[in-house]
Amino acid sequence: MSIQLIGIPFDLKSSFIKGSAKGPDSIRKVLHEGSSSYLDEEGRDIIKDCGLIDEGNVAAKSFDDLYSSVCSLLKKDHQVLFLGGDHSISYPLVKALQAKVGKFDLLHFDAHTDLYDEYEGDRYSHACPFARIMEEGLVESLTQVGIRTMNKHQQEQVSRFGVEVITMKEIQRLPELYFKNPLYISVDLDVFDPAYAPGVSHHEPGGLNPRQVITIIQELNCPIIGADIVELNPLRDQYDITAALAAKLLKEICGKMYANIAAI
Repeated sequence: MSIQLIGIPFDLKSSFIKGSAKGPDSIRKVLHEGSSSYLDEEGRDIIKDCGLIDEGNVAAKSFDDLYSSVCSLLKKDHQVLFLGGDHSISYPLVKALQAKVGKFDLLHFDAHTDLYDEYEGDRYSHACPFARIMEEGLVESLTQVGIRTMNKHQQEQVSRFGVEVITMKEIQRLPELYFKNPLYISVDLDVFDPAYAPGVSHHEPGGLNPRQVITIIQELNCPIIGADIVELNPLRDQYDITAALAAKLLKEICGKMYANIAAI
């Protein structure tokens, strides 16, 4: 059993400020520069113990290219962690994984629901991936954590698709998260308060701190088959602060992937 690491340098669907295509290599640079180890907080080495294999980046100019390329890379009985890239990539990535493994649940960390039916005339904007995922029935359930901006249309989409939303106003009453199926995790780095993650295109104050998200991940009890970490924009980062946070999340997610699969 190994974990595939795949970079998706794609930001063609970004609104406001592009730059997240540079995210995958920025995270890798911090991961490997030697300022920290490859260990998660349980002492697992993500390369030696968890079997992390870096497959490099997937160059794609369209979702069709991305979907077919990822399908060809995914290996039987391997878990996968994607580095974005803007959040639009979650739609083709989830679609490719669903074709490979069947049903699973989705845990989504974000300041925004990304459930727009369309945004600025684009149904495949980075503001829309979870609408496409839910429309096509690609996941059994969607739980969103950290939401702190939601208009009437997004509220209607939440009701339409039966999404469980845990807003920042409700975060102190966060229930224990339970999933019936294997899990895919999607982390938009703007879920964090900008004080912890300045290197994102859409700053939304009042967000989570790193320890809160790490604790949620560490307490998951279900198999984790895949994950993505998206929306790092190195053009807005300060001293690689956000890239370092993304690398930390990578290690904790890899460790939990290994531990939970090994426990089955």
